[in-house]
Amino acid sequence: MLGNIIGINDNEIMLKLTVDVSKMSNLISTHVIMEDSERQCIGEITDIRDGIAYINLLGEIIDGSFVFGVINKPSFGSIVKLVSKEKVPIIIGVDNYRDHLHLNIGKSSVYGGVTIGMSVNQFFGHHFAIFGSTGSGKSCSVARIFQNLFEKQQAIPYRASIFIFDAYGEYHRAFSELNTKNPNINFKSYTTNTKFPDNEILKIPPWLLSLDDYALLLGAEKPSQLPIIEKALKLVTVFGRDEELVLKHKNDIISRALLDILSSGRPSPQIRDQLVSVLASYNTRELNLDTPIYQPGYTRPLKQCFFIDDTGKMRDMEIITAFFQSFLTDNLELSLPDGSFKYTLQDLQAAFDFALISEGVLKSDKIFDEANTLKVRLHGLVNGDYAKYFEIEEYVAKEQFIKELLTAINGRKAQIINFNINYVDDRFAKSVTKIYSKLLFDYAKSLPNRATIPFHIVLEEAHRYVQNDTDVDLLGYNIFERITKEGRKYGVLLGLISQRPSELSETTLSQCSNFLIFKMLHPRDIDYIKEIVPNITNEIVKRLKILQPGNCIAFGSAFKVPVIVKFDMPDPAPSSESCDVSNIWFVSRNSQ
Repeated sequence: MLGNIIGINDNEIMLKLTVDVSKMSNLISTHVIMEDSERQCIGEITDIRDGIAYINLLGEIIDGSFVFGVINKPSFGSIVKLVSKEKVPIIIGVDNYRDHLHLNIGKSSVYGGVTIGMSVNQFFGHHFAIFGSTGSGKSCSVARIFQNLFEKQQAIPYRASIFIFDAYGEYHRAFSELNTKNPNINFKSYTTNTKFPDNEILKIPPWLLSLDDYALLLGAEKPSQLPIIEKALKLVTVFGRDEELVLKHKNDIISRALLDILSSGRPSPQIRDQLVSVLASYNTRELNLDTPIYQPGYTRPLKQCFFIDDTGKMRDMEIITAFFQSFLTDNLELSLPDGSFKYTLQDLQAAFDFALISEGVLKSDKIFDEANTLKVRLHGLVNGDYAKYFEIEEYVAKEQFIKELLTAINGRKAQIINFNINYVDDRFAKSVTKIYSKLLFDYAKSLPNRATIPFHIVLEEAHRYVQNDTDVDLLGYNIFERITKEGRKYGVLLGLISQRPSELSETTLSQCSNFLIFKMLHPRDIDYIKEIVPNITNEIVKRLKILQPGNCIAFGSAFKVPVIVKFDMPDPAPSSESCDVSNIWFVSRNSQ
């Protein structure tokens, strides 16, 4: 018996010790059982001061099993003793271990040799977060978890689909050899390195992107910019098809813009200058400044009809008005593309030019500036280094595209799909993660049998992408927040890996059910975790600063109680080593 209970305050028990703690192993973080005639309560020793042990109540032993949570407190007459090593696994391990239901992730840092396990359903069936300062062991532990999962022999997770967005290209080494250890498991890797690709280059079919995707891709900032993108997408449904139909639509759009200018009531010189400006930028083979205008007895180019006489009037106003009206058509109802046909970014760029005049933005300097910003960004995308990610030769439907993502080089199912996004800037990387996440989420929602194909989206350096963005103001939602709020019922789960949790979206983080927290030093991050993360206690927060590398505090729905886990090193390890400065600096002169 350790001692006598002398105080009960909320969830804390104060125990007057009757043993000589100097002759015992360290009692901090060990578990005790408090027994009386009616119940067996379990607690954890969090502190010892002046001969008094402070115990945090965790749960009860009921019918031989540990149940988290305490309804009735132990009595002052309870017998208090350390939990025997044989019973420790009941509290921090896995009861009735079954290979396809549970996963071992590491060893207890407190009880040597005791394996820490978790429920596969309770962990991978919910959103999870893994936090820790740089060098604390996050990447190695993520690799170890998935290696343990996919190296199972008795129960193979063949239908798993893990999409890892790899900020530094660290995980290729950790997972590329899984197939040699288990031939039923396959790893597939995409890269953003277009200059020296060692894997398949990441691809994004333009025709599979929605209005929202393009708004993010082009960096739209105001809802007033969305109609221009929407109009361009509607126009691309014809710009990418039959040439004669395209010509008809272009002529109609240009003519309507020119007729608006003619009826604007502005001075004739200003009208003339705007007509010339529009036709210089937007024209077709049938409608341009040199289009011949036929009149009885002579023919002249259209631009000569813009002549202004001595009275300051455009004397051929009726002629050019009738000419423009001849191009109008009444059957121009267009809809957004549905992914059923191929188009390129160049097609969208051409459609964007005509969307600008179709929406009448030329009449408003403010609206024109907002729309022109998007046009400039689209031009930069079409003509920049990132254009290669959108260049796809053959048409592919959404279902086929996702199927190809999940197919390894050997033609079999790929369980881990790694996207190395190390070679693009953060803004574009954020767009890529959101576009792919939305694509997977929309596909999962469209399945006739809900949640039959689970997708796990794991974001390394998640604070770069999962932020308190303006997406909600612009689009009405943030895709990561939507996934964390709705994704679980469709089988789309999010995993956040970050060294700066304070920079993450509060809504997204609040929906996570499991946490692995490694050593944290930044006070802002620690305070943020304490405020946002559910069920975190002061005892857990106190330990975050003193954890050794490779050790974390694991808690949430997959764990019975918060527990300190020591991870084995992954084999092979991810490419996350720090720079070996001493060996580089002090290299032998003979080896130079």
